Amino acid sequence: MLRDSLPKIVTDTLPGPKAQAILEKRTQVTPKAIGTVYPVVISRGEGAMIEDVDGNRFLDWIGGVGVLNIGYSQPEVVAAVQEQAQKYFHCMFGAVTHEGYIELAQKLCSIAPVRGTQKKAYFTNSGAEADENAVKLAKAYTGRPNIIVFSGAFHGRTLLTMSMTSKKSYAVGMGPFPAGVFRAKFPYYYRRPEGMPDEALVDYYIQSVKDVFEQCAPADTIAAMVVEPLQGEGGFIPAPIEWVAALRKVCDEHGILLVADEVQSGFCRTGRMFASEYWSEAGVQPDILTTAKSIAGGVPLSAIVASAEIMDAPAPGTIGGTYGGNPLACAAALKVIGIMERDDLAGRSLQIGEIVNARYRKMMETYDCIGDIRGLGAMVGIEFVTDRKTKEPDAALTSAVIQECVRHGLLVENAGTYGNVIRFLSPLVITDEQLQAGLDIFENALKTCLG
Repeated sequence: MLRDSLPKIVTDTLPGPKAQAILEKRTQVTPKAIGTVYPVVISRGEGAMIEDVDGNRFLDWIGGVGVLNIGYSQPEVVAAVQEQAQKYFHCMFGAVTHEGYIELAQKLCSIAPVRGTQKKAYFTNSGAEADENAVKLAKAYTGRPNIIVFSGAFHGRTLLTMSMTSKKSYAVGMGPFPAGVFRAKFPYYYRRPEGMPDEALVDYYIQSVKDVFEQCAPADTIAAMVVEPLQGEGGFIPAPIEWVAALRKVCDEHGILLVADEVQSGFCRTGRMFASEYWSEAGVQPDILTTAKSIAGGVPLSAIVASAEIMDAPAPGTIGGTYGGNPLACAAALKVIGIMERDDLAGRSLQIGEIVNARYRKMMETYDCIGDIRGLGAMVGIEFVTDRKTKEPDAALTSAVIQECVRHGLLVENAGTYGNVIRFLSPLVITDEQLQAGLDIFENALKTCLG
């Protein structure tokens, strides 16, 4: 079966002839700006493996950029969607109620680590929509116009979320952007100011938030601060718990809501169902949680969870949408969550993370180009530099390693402000044999690229 196989390239070139023909058609009818990094045209996928139209088999460490924690074509999820499809594909929840929406909302309210004794949830279609809706909720609840986001953040490609996103290569030529979005420094400890001791770090990064109050918008005009518990596009940087606790204190002092953007870090990726469970274990909780990607195993769905008090603040008609909470997506999500809990994919994530980190640490002893290794569970980033002392980013090496991996049947992707981090986002159903094969390909690719 494909789900148990190993990477294997059978064509003399990549892309193979069938894939090449399809990719040529793609250039004729789809926008160049979407981009295509890999010479791969998928034919089918199972588990952590995909097979292309020419019969090449690839181990996927991208997982649809965090969408496929449960893997490709999970049979029980396929069956759940098929069963729902036989009843009805769609009804708009704002017009006609369907039970799947309610059942999924109940489930998320029971597992999402947000403040409040009574919680409510609702659904949109993408991570960007979820983040926009979190901002809507925060503004409606507080009556305030502004928000704070952070360096390295990625929140989406809608007009508002492009303005919230730090890396402006995602927003070239798209301004002017909405007002009222201000940015503070995210605690990227690896790239702290030179010579700064550990004990000074929290105060340094919290002062950046206070600087926003002084220089940009007073604290009593800020509705929310939006934080990724583990930055994705920013370079797989975990938010230090001590900083989160300090940020929570600032928010409470000024009546500001704390939003956890778990679009990429949710659904067992970090060793917990949600990465903000690590916050909760330290006595800190967000007011609003947004999530998407792996929630429904590949069917478009995103969710927003908060206390009933916050959820009921918006005026009628200001939230909702045609496809949010689509019945097929809700059926998939209920099955995905059930499988994740039953099979302890959070525990499996921790196991995978230990294996990956151990191998990366061993590689770090050999290759000076590795500057930092970080993450939570099976969400791991490895950062490449030209010099460990100067920490000069090496985006060229990163790109070369990615392409060399593809040639040997491993799909990996970059991240980071400087494009010099390779992310590990394999489906959590990857086998141990596949994981070791992928790590071997990765290290051999690095060796080759270093000459």
